[in-house]
Amino acid sequence: MSAATGVDDLHRPGTPGFARLNGAMVLAGLAAFGMLYAAQPVLPQLGEDFGVGAGAASLTVSATTGALALAVLPAAWVGRRWGRGPTMRWGLVASVLLTALVAVAPGFASLVVLRVLTGLALALVVGVAMGHVGSEVHPAGLGSAMGLYVAGNSLGGVLGRLVTAGVSDLGSWRWGVGALALGAALATAAFWRLLPVSVEPAAGSGPRGDGAEADRVPWLALVALLSVPFWLMGGFVAVYNYLGFRLSEPPFDLPPALLGLVFLAYLAGTVASAAAGRAADQWGRPRVLVVAVLVMATGLAMTVPDRLVLVIVGLVVLTAGFFAAHAVASGWAPVVAGPAAVRASAAYVMAYYAGSSVFGLWVGAAWTGAGWDGVAVSVGLLVALAGVAVGVVTLAGGRRLAPVVASRHAQERDVR
Repeated sequence: MSAATGVDDLHRPGTPGFARLNGAMVLAGLAAFGMLYAAQPVLPQLGEDFGVGAGAASLTVSATTGALALAVLPAAWVGRRWGRGPTMRWGLVASVLLTALVAVAPGFASLVVLRVLTGLALALVVGVAMGHVGSEVHPAGLGSAMGLYVAGNSLGGVLGRLVTAGVSDLGSWRWGVGALALGAALATAAFWRLLPVSVEPAAGSGPRGDGAEADRVPWLALVALLSVPFWLMGGFVAVYNYLGFRLSEPPFDLPPALLGLVFLAYLAGTVASAAAGRAADQWGRPRVLVVAVLVMATGLAMTVPDRLVLVIVGLVVLTAGFFAAHAVASGWAPVVAGPAAVRASAAYVMAYYAGSSVFGLWVGAAWTGAGWDGVAVSVGLLVALAGVAVGVVTLAGGRRLAPVVASRHAQERDVR
């Protein structure tokens, strides 16, 4: 928040502004993450339609996420100069138009270019959204607000995949992507209307984190916290990338139609992220984040035996743990960063997608060399590194928790 904006100006739990902001940010997550992964369920159809292999077809996903990761920090700068609300609104509009154009792309090259542009447009939403929540919400409700936003992200990811896959089964991949663009347009219209006016007095007045203010940022704690999404997202994406290959082979031999239902495990993340956000407000972020990392590790261990029930339950547990950790860590980043809150949120998103790109490829070597045991060991190492990072941020940045807890208790006394 700017120097002219005090804590009392922020949206508190129970107020109309808090409810409107939460509703708007859930809609933003639904639209943005639905469009981000729109091509993933129809990769085989894209490859067949354009006569390209699986590796080339996957560019329609990796090019989008890569462009988003590269554009996050510039998008955060745009949000500071232009205003976060207008940046997110027009970013969603541009993404919807580009996704609609994807549905009528005449060739594969134009399709990939459109997906790259979609990633750049989505960065104007994803790169600004967490910083917006961190700057607009009172500390007493920050955890639950960030948890709801992450819940919208996970729900958008699964609904986007299901809509695209379901409609494409009735027609073609073009109809599936077109249907998704229409749904995203409706969510964007509702977001545009629901998002409340920012508490910032003017665009460009947000925190800069320069000079003496930057000296107050606990950089060791912040760097450790920003590494958490790097490790965990890398492991999470790797599990989903290679689990499909495992389940399509003996002893499981699942058909493609059933493999697509694996993404329903994302619904566990929708529930867990919202619950973790509320728990972080109640019990403190370090405790909840440690539990979430342990839950993710437990789920990973459950996927190791060749028993389908255990694999499925383990995937649900792992997904719940990941999204719970993501919800808590993303809400903690602006608190630890203090005057650099908006930039820290943007850096968090960049680390999140960088982990996806780096370890999605690296764990592939483990799958090729040692099968699922190699994947489990590799992802387990990443989860362990995330646990170490949580310990570092707790010890190095724990002092920043005190004002948050004090604010929450003060609010509770006011209510009583």
